[in-house]
Amino acid sequence: MWALRAQCGDRDALEHLLRSVQAPIRRYVTRLVGATDADDVVQDVLVAIAGNVVWLLEPGLFRAWAFRIASRAAFSHLRRVRRRGIEDNADLVLASVPAPEPPPDSELLAELLARDVLSPASRAVLVLHFQEEMELAEVAAVLEIPLGTVKSRLAYGLKTLRRYLEEKRR
Repeated sequence: MWALRAQCGDRDALEHLLRSVQAPIRRYVTRLVGATDADDVVQDVLVAIAGNVVWLLEPGLFRAWAFRIASRAAFSHLRRVRRRGIEDNADLVLASVPAPEPPPDSELLAELLARDVLSPASRAVLVLHFQEEMELAEVAAVLEIPLGTVKSRLAYGLKTLRRYLEEKRR
């Protein structure tokens, strides 16, 4: 309902929508681009949402649509950073293995995601699935990738985290 009202020009509804997604999007973007650049990316995301909400065809999908915008902005930012040579986050080689894994402990997952162990692609899937509690099909829609790729990135990310924990215990 808030999305419909915002599409009709209701400023209060738009502010409500932006406030409702700001914290989850900040968490998500921070996990992808790091705390240093997160504020800039989140600001760009919120501006894009505010400017484009009138074009949202299905207001009921506002949250997924907002996360899609956040994903695009975060990955665009990472590409710009990589082009400038500041960081190289091009670890996008993923295995295509299904991932029927039990969810990891949320505190441990948050701690591991704060480290630079995972590629941004795997980190995005893990954050959306475990922290934002989205179904894998919804994650695929947000990231605009096939469901099989989501499963591969999830499996790869969990495998990487397991390997990291084993090395840390030694």
